Amino acid sequence: MSKPAAAPVAKEADANSSQPAPRIVKRRNGGLSTPSIKRALKGEFDDEKQISAKEQHELYSKAGETNPFTEEQLKEKWDAFLPRVEDRPSIKATLSVLPKIMDDFSLLLEIDNRIQDEMLAEIRPELVSYLRKELRNSNINLKTLVTEIKREKIIYSDIEKYQAMAERNPNLALLKRTLNLDF
Repeated sequence: MSKPAAAPVAKEADANSSQPAPRIVKRRNGGLSTPSIKRALKGEFDDEKQISAKEQHELYSKAGETNPFTEEQLKEKWDAFLPRVEDRPSIKATLSVLPKIMDDFSLLLEIDNRIQDEMLAEIRPELVSYLRKELRNSNINLKTLVTEIKREKIIYSDIEKYQAMAERNPNLALLKRTLNLDF
């Protein structure tokens, strides 16, 4: 029977030599490299390797892709985005409402106030690019519509309380006059 071949063992430096063995370090020229600060200070930039923001957008968003999508597909992807904003509960609450799909694949999100609109402005680019990528539609755009909620006047004083009750039940005014009550 033959024994398995042993792995080659590197020769150790002579114990008597006082100098350590030289180390060889190889640099890679290919692939990505970090920018040089010295070259940047001299004004030398690698412009040929960089592409413009517009080209990056076209490259990564697959411009021209217009796959139609349903409300169910939008809801699925919309809900999948919500964990990304777990640390910001106010934005998560704003995004808990599903937007309406318009004819041109733009999304209309109804919000309560301008503060929510300002908060959405922070994450709008990330949200829109995520939806464009996941739903494969480069025409997706998020629009907001601020709708005011009509609130009833809050009654504080006794006189206001009496007037509100008298409007609902006119017999209360008759009772007040009959008993000659003050308010």
